[in-house]
Formats: sequence, C-alpha cells, structure tokens
Amino acid sequence: MRMYSLFIGLLLSLVCGLAGAQGTATWIWSPGDFEIWLSNRMQAQRVERDVAWPPFWRLYNHQPQVNFIRQVDLAAPEDIDIAVEGIHNVAIDGRFVHGDQRHVRVPAGKHTLNLQVYNAASPPAVFVQGRTIRSDASWSVGPRPGAPTAHAAHWNLAAPDTPPSGYRLPTREIPAVAVTRAEGAILVDFGRETTGFVKLKNLAGSGKIALYYGESKEEALSVEGAETLDRFTLADHRGDFVAPTSRAMRYVNIRFDGGIHIDDVALLYEYLPVAHRGTFKSSDDELNRIWDVAQRTLELNTREFFIDGVKRDHWVWSGDAVQTYLMNYYTFFDSDSVKRTTWALRGADPVDMHINTILDYSLYWFIGIRDYYQYTGDADFVKSVYPRMTTLMDFVLARRNANGMLEGLPGDWVFVDWADMPKDGELAVIQLLFARSLEAMADCAALAHDDAKAATYRQLAADLKAKIMAAFWDPRRQVFIHGRKDGRIDPLVTRHPNMFALMFGYLDDAQAAAVRRNVLTSDTVPKITTPYMRFYELAALAESGQQRYVTGQIKDYWGGMLRAGATCFWEQYDPKVEGVARYAMYGKPFGMSLCHAWGASPLYLLGKYYLGVKPTQPGYAAYVVEPDLGGLAWIDGKVPTPHGDIAVYADAKTIRVTPVAGQGVLRFTSASAPRSDGGTIRRIGERRYELALEGGKAVTVARTK
Repeated sequence: MRMYSLFIGLLLSLVCGLAGAQGTATWIWSPGDFEIWLSNRMQAQRVERDVAWPPFWRLYNHQPQVNFIRQVDLAAPEDIDIAVEGIHNVAIDGRFVHGDQRHVRVPAGKHTLNLQVYNAASPPAVFVQGRTIRSDASWSVGPRPGAPTAHAAHWNLAAPDTPPSGYRLPTREIPAVAVTRAEGAILVDFGRETTGFVKLKNLAGSGKIALYYGESKEEALSVEGAETLDRFTLADHRGDFVAPTSRAMRYVNIRFDGGIHIDDVALLYEYLPVAHRGTFKSSDDELNRIWDVAQRTLELNTREFFIDGVKRDHWVWSGDAVQTYLMNYYTFFDSDSVKRTTWALRGADPVDMHINTILDYSLYWFIGIRDYYQYTGDADFVKSVYPRMTTLMDFVLARRNANGMLEGLPGDWVFVDWADMPKDGELAVIQLLFARSLEAMADCAALAHDDAKAATYRQLAADLKAKIMAAFWDPRRQVFIHGRKDGRIDPLVTRHPNMFALMFGYLDDAQAAAVRRNVLTSDTVPKITTPYMRFYELAALAESGQQRYVTGQIKDYWGGMLRAGATCFWEQYDPKVEGVARYAMYGKPFGMSLCHAWGASPLYLLGKYYLGVKPTQPGYAAYVVEPDLGGLAWIDGKVPTPHGDIAVYADAKTIRVTPVAGQGVLRFTSASAPRSDGGTIRRIGERRYELALEGGKAVTVARTK
C-alpha cells in the first residue's frame, strides 16, 4: 500500500510538473529573484505616522545578471518575439545574434538558445513567444554561461506588457457604509476592516488635507495617536483625488481646509485574487461567524506575500507565515503565495543572521517547506529552494553550544511568544523546534537525492530528541520544564514546550495524557494571550482528540473578540482588558493590529480537526477524512486539495463525503455496526471503522453514536 501511495504521489507530481511547463508563455526569472525584489519594495513601505520604517534585518537583492537557456529541436525554422527586463543579448549555439534582438529566427534542427540579461534595478526577466518556443518552467537559468543551472521561476504574468517590475495588486471600488460630516471634517466608516486607496470624489479647491486612518473609530479620531496618516497640499484641484498609498482601515477621518469641497468618499479596495474554496458551517451560529471572520482576516493578509498585519508592519515574518500557510491550505490553497513568501523570507546567500533575526523563525522556515510538500506534492519547488535550505541549516548548526543545543547568541532575538518568561539559555521549546526542523531537512534532502545529508540530519534529530527528554522532561511532575541556563535547570512550567512535544508526536500515550492534564487543561499554568501560540496549543489538543474542549476555547477566545466588535481577528486579546485600552500595544495607544494573520487559526483547526481532512502522503496522494463533531450537532464544509475539493457532512447519525483522486480513507466511530451506500466498511477497533474512498464517488454512512 505504501509503494502504491508513493507511485500515485510521483505520478501526480509529474503530471502537475508537465502542466506547469506547457501552455502559453509567461515571464520567467531566476528562482527567488522576483520574490526578494518585490518583498523589499513592499516591506520598505512601512511607516509609523509620517516616518518611514523599513525592516531592521538585512535585506538581500536579486542577481543583476542571469542567463536563460533552452534546448530546442525544430522541424522547421521558427520566429520568436522576445520581451526583456534589462539589457540583453541573444546567442544560438554560442554565437551572438546580430541585428534585431527582439525578433529572432531560430533555424531548424537542434540548438541551444541563450539569453543573457543584465538589470540592476529589477530582476532580469524574459518573455519569449514563438510557435513552439515559449518562456516557461522548462527553461534553465544560471548566473553566467557554463554555471550550474536551475529551472526558471514564474508566476501569473502571462503577457509581454505585464513585466515583473510593473506588478501591482488589482483594485476595485467599494462604497462607504456611513459618512458623518462636520465643519472641515468627514468621518467615513467602511463597515469592516479593509485596505486600499482612499478616493475623494469630485474634490474641488485648494488647501491642505489630512487622512487619519483607524482600525477602530477611536484611532481614526485620534489626530495625535493614529498609527497611519497621510497629508496633502492641493492647488486648484478639480475632479477625483486618490491617495497614492494603500492603507488599512475601517475608518478614515478626513480633515481639510475651508477652501476644499468633497462630494463623496469611496475606497479602491486592493487585493490579491484568491479562490474561496474552503468552507465551513455548523449547528453553532457563533462558530460559523468565527470561520467567516477568520477567512476575511486571512484574505486581507494574503497580498504580494502572506504578511503579519495589514495596518502596521507590512513585513513578512517567518513565524506568522508558517501558520498562515496551514490556514491557507484549508481555505484558498494558494500555493504560489506560499512559494513567494518562502523565497522572500530566505533571501539570498551568504547567511549571516537568522530569518527576521529571530532564532525560532529560522526553524519555522524549514518546517514550513516540509508542510508545503505534504499538502501540495510540489517536489520541484522543494528541490529549487533546497540549496538555500542547506546554507541556512549550516548557519544554524554552526551556532550550537557544547551540548548540541541552540540558545540566543549576540544578534539573535529569541522570540517564542510575547509572554513574560525567561528567554536566555537553552529553552526546551527551541530545542523541540530545532529537532522538528532537522526532521524537515532530512525529508527535503531525501527528496533532493542528497542521501548523505538526509542521513546526517535524521541522526542529529534523533540524538537531539534524546537529549531533550533527558534534560527537560520532569518524570516526577510529568511535564516539560522551561529551560536550562549555565547548567542549572529552570523548573518553571510553561505551555510552549509541552504543546509542541504533544503536537509533534514526541510523547508516548502516558506522557501525552499527562501533558494534557497537567499543562494544557490546567488553570495553574500561565495562560496564552496571543492567537499566535493559541494556534499551537489548540492544535496539540485537537491532535489528541480533545475537539469538544477546543470548541469551547474557540468560542470563548475568538467569540470574545467578536463580542468586542471585531470585524477581523486581532494580534492579541485579553478579555480582562476593556474599552479603548484593548487597542494599546508596544507602548502606543493604538499599537495593536486588529487584523492579524495569526488570528485566523480557526480556519486550520476547523478544517483539519473537525471536517477531519488531512494528507497522509504528499499532495493528497493518500489522505484521511475523520470528522469530529466536537460537541456540535452537525458540521458541513469543503477542504481544497490539488485535485479538487473534498466535501464533508457529519452529524450524530450520518456522514457524507465526496472524495477526490488519491487513496482516501474515511474513519469514524459508531456504537453499532454502520452501513454505507458504497464500498466495504472495515472495523479497526472498539467502535472504530474505516471505509476506502473512490475519487469522485460520493458515499453516505449511517451510524449510531
């Protein structure tokens, strides 16, 4: 069965790879170049009020010179049209083509076509269109003639007049929900969190205009406290005026001189087109609303890249991104955004710092790539990014201490969470993430046919896990302790190492039960107040079958934000903080993000652990559907996969599944012998059954609870 699953996975990967290499022409570039360049452009746009605030970590640049290579075998001469971003030349079989470099005739026969492009301002890129010769993933790229090559990278820029350097997100106009006017002021409410360019319709006159943006009404009205603002001076303007910078807001407070008249206000909503494939409904209206608001939160933060929050940073953070990837697999299944974000985070070589300067964020980056392969089966991407995986892991390994563990060194930020806890020395949670990242490296090395490194990484992971249990597992209290510094154990118990060990499957049944009892469901261990770490805490509980408890936690925490007026989910939520004080963070009255990607984790939790859909072989070559009501009367939804959407309905008496291609299995419980309208049900344990699924054939199971 395992060999069959692997065969299906390889076949699906091959089919997908061939599909990506055929069809119409597209702009191509060297892997990572466009993503690095675009992320630099986006991240440098962050401001705090009227002060520019680019990232504080090292920014890499694209390669200024790239060779694009294609082997052709033509039955007849072929004319090709060439569009280029940069200075270029064309060579056929090593000989320059003289004359017109944008319209070239390639002779019949076998030839090597080479385009050399130089561009220091933006990534070297080419668009080639002929009858059979087209720029696509079948081209190779390298830094110079004769150097090692990789497959060309591309996205959805499929016209010669849409070059990479001109890429912009699309917009569409949306109206205001409410407009309140006063002398020299207009307060606009767009009804919910959004992002885009404010449009002042039929503006006439001369004078100064100031726009104060707010995720809350209080922020927009705070002229001195609003995190983002724009100021303009106009002279004898007539017609519509569009603010030149996209901002996040629900409200905008427009202040203007008496010599200016504004007829109306709208927004050019800026967005990345995504397919809303994942769905979830249940018998609980509040939970349904939570799913909808989580989807809106993720949609707003899915832009050129997965960003942390639309208002404040516009930066790409690895810890935020690795969670967003998982949420995406249960909603949009936008693999291109995952790939772009992965490249942008890594940057280029040489490596002289952790990603975002944060030790744990480097470790999440490796884990995110392994997750990507599991959900998509895209081996080509893993192979393309693997060289940069190895150089980053070399950097990480070189920073181990004498015990073979990681701790913060000068220049490192050990983040973990915003929680108030010691972060120096050897933290148990960091070592657990390190072990997981080594396992991810081993899997990716094997995929890249780097067998020696795969064996090395796997052994390092096994050795480290043994050290972790010896150093940090307290057999008396049956918990992981927090850490060790200078050889001295810190007996503090925090949720973080315990939930990761449970989620990663590093505990036996008795240890897992003890962690659930003594830590994750205990009121004596300090609570987590950010959605960031609640993601992992609730995933760990759901992973061990605690969905009924998780349902209550989701309704209490995310439902609490809804009851507080949230239209997207927040960076942090503490129910004990009320009123305008809940918007404060980082020592600023409106410093907290009210639309933060890591707040959308119910998308992942409800898709994976309630609808119960997850791949067991890369790219859903094999998968399981194991619905869990979690205390609800019924659940109904769809989970996207590379081969279509899996539809699931479940209540106490009935399960209906519409599967997709691949080796699917439905697993469920029943108090008595269940019946189905297709296939053969097999008993696998006490009250536990499974049924093989056939792609495209819906099946209904009758059961008793």
